[in-house]
Amino acid sequence: MFAIQNVKKDTSFTLNSAYNKYKKQFPLIKKVGFTCFSNVTEKHGVAYKTINDSKLYLDAFIHKNKTNPAVVLVHGGGWKSGDKINMHALAKHIASKGYSCFAINYRLADEAKYPQGVFDVKHAIRFIKSNAKQFHVDRFKVAILGASSGAQIATLVGATNNNNKFEEHSANKISSSVHAIINLDGVLAFHHPESKEGKMASYWLGGTYNDIPEIWEEASALSHISQNTPPILFVGSQYKRFHAGREDVIRVLNQYNIYNQVEIISDSPHTFWLFHPWFDKTVTHIITFLNNTFKN
Repeated sequence: MFAIQNVKKDTSFTLNSAYNKYKKQFPLIKKVGFTCFSNVTEKHGVAYKTINDSKLYLDAFIHKNKTNPAVVLVHGGGWKSGDKINMHALAKHIASKGYSCFAINYRLADEAKYPQGVFDVKHAIRFIKSNAKQFHVDRFKVAILGASSGAQIATLVGATNNNNKFEEHSANKISSSVHAIINLDGVLAFHHPESKEGKMASYWLGGTYNDIPEIWEEASALSHISQNTPPILFVGSQYKRFHAGREDVIRVLNQYNIYNQVEIISDSPHTFWLFHPWFDKTVTHIITFLNNTFKN
């Protein structure tokens, strides 16, 4: 299920393509199976936004508690590919620990350029809050989690809480603000000494840095970190290019005494959250952070 029916979906990034890319370099790599949990209810293909005659969908994984903190999961794929199904394993495992999780699709670069995908994610948050009772959600305990390019979007979404420039006009006036951010190996600044973003970022942003430097800066979460930014967990690989801007973000967070945590998954592929033997450690870091933020 996707958004714009006359745009052929880019399938260059999938679980299988990532596995095939890394299996020689990491011989112990193993795909994470789709486990079902008895304490989690699943609702697939829930339409959260209509664009002209097409819809965007989310998949919900809801712990059977009456009310849970919510976690919105944003998939990666270079802003051009990927799908919410890639976040199902994480969503299920997190939900089983007492959360309502939502893996969402959003418009990618072939369909719509920045900032439309950001608008979609914020729309999904408002939709989830509007249906809090149905989804067993505490509207005041919402985290956003993103992976790779999805982590870039997720961190930008969280860093622009209550920023009208990043809100599309909508009849739904419920706030899209979130209360925690989880960044899985996503860049924080597009134009940065550590960044190697090039063609894919240019395609999504609508031009190169030389063409539109103001957009590259605007789309970088680093540009928006302030005293209003929620706590952030960074879970990263050993590849520095995916951490571009992280230390700068942490410096600002520390100035405002905002909690932040960095965990490194060493000797792993970039997409460590998709595979064993790194998946369980990733889940542990996420659950510990969420519990400390929302439950302890």
